[in-house]
Amino acid sequence: MAVNRDPILKRCRSLEIDPSHLGIYKTSKRTPNRRRGKMSQYGLQLREKQRAKFIYGVLEKQFRNTFDKAARKPGITGENLLIMLESRLDNVVYRMGFAVTRREARQMVVHGHYTVNGKKVNIPSYMVKPGDVIKVKEKSQSSPRFKEIKEIQILVPAWLSTDHEKLEGKVLALPTRDQIDTPIEEHLIVELYSK
Repeated sequence: MAVNRDPILKRCRSLEIDPSHLGIYKTSKRTPNRRRGKMSQYGLQLREKQRAKFIYGVLEKQFRNTFDKAARKPGITGENLLIMLESRLDNVVYRMGFAVTRREARQMVVHGHYTVNGKKVNIPSYMVKPGDVIKVKEKSQSSPRFKEIKEIQILVPAWLSTDHEKLEGKVLALPTRDQIDTPIEEHLIVELYSK
């Protein structure tokens, strides 16, 4: 399986993303490279797609498949795409505060630390639905990492509810575009793929 091993802060600088959107609160000592000249429309569209892929930790083939599914759904394609990316299990685990970064959330999902409605799910791209209950497995709750996570206070979005003591949460509804705070201009991605 392909894995993105790029240094995170270097990639954040090149894509002009604040690392806090990834759950990382370090700052780079280097100054961002300033491009000379104006970026073309295609360059802007491509950079926006790369930003979305990098923030959500999705590679090209999976991102394209998600876009195609979003285009087939009724409604605005760009908003559907962002809602689908937010509804991935690894992202929901991160949003609930059961992992510090999306990368950590993805790894913990793959290692089988979470259950959805009482069943173990180890697929990061699993799409959660309203009413799903996500819980840290009983066996995993005694690990030092989850004890640390219990101590961390995090702001949970309105479309989720969590009980940090029990390490469980519920999906109340799918997010709306207003509730997604990721700095992505989805219309540029739609323009890129509709060429």
